[in-house]
Amino acid sequence: MFVDEIHRFNKAQQDAFLPHVENGLLTLIGATTENPSFEVINPLLSRSRVIVLEPLSKEDVTLLLKRAAKAEGIKARNFPDKSIDLLAEMSTGDARVALGTLELAIGLANGKTITKELIESAAQRHLPGYDKAGEAHYNIISAFIKSMRGSDANATLYYMARMLDAGEDPKFIARRMVIFASEDIGIAAPAALNLAVSTFQAVERIGMPDANTAYFTALRC
Repeated sequence: MFVDEIHRFNKAQQDAFLPHVENGLLTLIGATTENPSFEVINPLLSRSRVIVLEPLSKEDVTLLLKRAAKAEGIKARNFPDKSIDLLAEMSTGDARVALGTLELAIGLANGKTITKELIESAAQRHLPGYDKAGEAHYNIISAFIKSMRGSDANATLYYMARMLDAGEDPKFIARRMVIFASEDIGIAAPAALNLAVSTFQAVERIGMPDANTAYFTALRC
């Protein structure tokens, strides 16, 4: 039995699978976009093998796009490598995004060359993967903290922008900066805590998007 989005089943519903999985009546395959450790009950997890499906590589997406274009009768000269490369890059490892954008670009091209401009028009704005309460939330804020810890301002700004772009609460990010200044820097540079607290106050009182300047100033310091 294949169950898509198994995390949508509540605990009682997931419990109903257990006796049938144990006696061999069912070979259960569950798919989820969430972290199974959070969303699937432990008794079911202990009887299962968790397989993580990673995003496709850019090379894989490129191959997929070439095959799809060939299947649609698109000649190589009408789908140049620079357009394929851009679309593969913009899809961020998601085959569905790549194929959906290609389909729209083919329609916009109307038999003509699929240019980079057409790809950008078809793609519009694809938000990076992020959730405000799940695994991506914790992974990205962790990467944000580690980037500050490594004094990598560009990486720190990247992860901050990614969170803000996905709709994260700006005060949450500012609070993490205060915690970082007190725990990771501490008495080695006491002024860092003052700067972080000032940044938090600016974000809290001014709000976005004007508080962007406060973020940028703090992180560059």
